[in-house]
Amino acid sequence: MELPEVGVAATRKIRNHIIPFVILLYIISFLDRVNTGYAALQMNQALGLTAAAFGLASGIFFIGYFLFEVPSNVMLHKIGARVWIMRILVSWGVVAALTSVVQNATDLYVLRFILGIAEAGFFPGIILYLTFWFRERDQAKAVSLFMVALALSGIIGGPVSTFILAHVHWGHLAGWRWLYILEGVPAIILGFITLSFLPDRPNNAKWLTQPEKDWINGALEQERQKKIHRHPGSPWQVMANGRVWMFTLIYFCLVTGLYGIGFWLPQIVKSLSATYSLSTIGWLTTIPYIVGGVGMIIIGRMSDRRGERRWHTAVTQLGGAAALVLLGVTHSPAWSIVLISLATAGFYGFFGPFWSMPGLFLTEVSAAVGIAFINSVGNLGGFFGPYIIGAVKSSTNSLQSGLYVLAGFLVVGALLTLGLKKSMNTVQEEAQTGTVASI
Repeated sequence: MELPEVGVAATRKIRNHIIPFVILLYIISFLDRVNTGYAALQMNQALGLTAAAFGLASGIFFIGYFLFEVPSNVMLHKIGARVWIMRILVSWGVVAALTSVVQNATDLYVLRFILGIAEAGFFPGIILYLTFWFRERDQAKAVSLFMVALALSGIIGGPVSTFILAHVHWGHLAGWRWLYILEGVPAIILGFITLSFLPDRPNNAKWLTQPEKDWINGALEQERQKKIHRHPGSPWQVMANGRVWMFTLIYFCLVTGLYGIGFWLPQIVKSLSATYSLSTIGWLTTIPYIVGGVGMIIIGRMSDRRGERRWHTAVTQLGGAAALVLLGVTHSPAWSIVLISLATAGFYGFFGPFWSMPGLFLTEVSAAVGIAFINSVGNLGGFFGPYIIGAVKSSTNSLQSGLYVLAGFLVVGALLTLGLKKSMNTVQEEAQTGTVASI
């Protein structure tokens, strides 16, 4: 159905005003989350970290993240996105910068755990926030555009992080310590900018006309009425729901692969050739993220255009798994980069269609809990993925078996996604008739 002129104008303004800013926030978020992978090029030797210890330090972030994700998203829904996202940004920026003072593995474990607590709620909070502005038919594209930040953070993070490692040694501090400081401070600054730039809801947006506000509010309300009887259920009912758990398990499998590769990417690239400098490693790590970003946008748009989520979500996981298996058997640096890039395209292409599915059956109130629960429990895969790679490398001095384990998780995730067929078809049919039994 063709949109009225006011709808076209409102959607364009919302997209142009909100998406670029939340992309910037997520770039900083992801940099502060994974820059330990680049710091490891110097830090592991400086602190005497083994491969297993580094894997634990990388993954322990997600334990703190898991424990505080749902409470944080509930607070965002109650207090408002603008204030709560500001709090998240400032607190994680402070902790990220303080990581520069660690003296041993224990210090690193503690601060990485606290960083997870500080950042908890940011990603699901933004996903929830986008549902306040975009209709269901536009959400996969909006989520995909937002999550291009993952690719951009990799494209920017590699060259910037390795430049800091190689050239910034002010005050006799090592480059890896400055890396944490210089990539932590922007989060604090952007936190305060968020207060004045990010409106809570369409009615608070000064850049929308009143007819545009009325149109988007009306369109969103029509969608709410189709899928609810206004019985949102308690947080415990949401977290006990079978569909929510299925999405959680699928996300866990994907995240295990995503962060298993993500945290180890600089060291994987370094292992391809003994002649690679820090600068070369930084630039080579941008290639998978460029490919991943393009794949994310293309798959998100295809999913929206065809109105199909399940197969788009499953095929991206299978593609990522195949690339990891082939990566485990190749010895060519060039082919290794190609396969890492294809795996990354699979990981990133997953997000748009996947995060559009929970909104088919979660009402706004339950979405605050449900999306946070899916993300927090699913992100425990971010603990297991890096730890699996580190443990395997410590015991075998090879990454090969670890890559096969990660591929196995992705295959399981794809099978679980295909198992959603009956459930999600029912939701879509019920949503069209307005009889959906939501939570």
